[in-house]
Amino acid sequence: MRHQKSGKKLGRTSAHRKALLRNMVTSLLKHERIVTTAVKAREVGRVAERMITLGKRGTLHARRQTIAFIESGEVVKRIFSVYAERYRNRDGGYTRVIKLEPRSGDNAPMAIVELVDRPVEAKDSDKKQAKADAKQVKTDAKQAKAETRKTKTETMKAKPGTGKAKPKKAAAPKKSASTTAKKKVEVPKEEKE
Repeated sequence: MRHQKSGKKLGRTSAHRKALLRNMVTSLLKHERIVTTAVKAREVGRVAERMITLGKRGTLHARRQTIAFIESGEVVKRIFSVYAERYRNRDGGYTRVIKLEPRSGDNAPMAIVELVDRPVEAKDSDKKQAKADAKQVKTDAKQAKAETRKTKTETMKAKPGTGKAKPKKAAAPKKSASTTAKKKVEVPKEEKE
């Protein structure tokens, strides 16, 4: 019987499952939010909460346990400094799982796993600023391209000996069928004598 066995198998071998959870928990603690399938999301949230609890303990043994599981030294430092401070008054419940619509390819139920109390407003303003900067760069590039195109056409029209451009000839007005018919003058035929 499988009594008192926590965790899902996720259809993988134990080594594959451990590697998957290590990668996903490291990503979650690095980016504070990830999108995955609903079942994986629940497992990742469970393990991530355990890592944050170890960070709150702050002991050498807890640090060594965290280092053994988390793949990035930068994330380990973040757990023991940022997250331990952020969640010092909270007893568990450091993550939340938000359900999304099913994935379009295989209809798998999707979810977002994110840390509770994470700062979000600064990221939105950064995105807007980056978008505005990109738009400005794009318009500057278009203007520069138009100017180079203009100078290229001027230099191509210039005579080889002089640096001046040739003036364009005025185009003759197009003739329509009705104007050509009116302008024709009938010449009387000479009769033979």
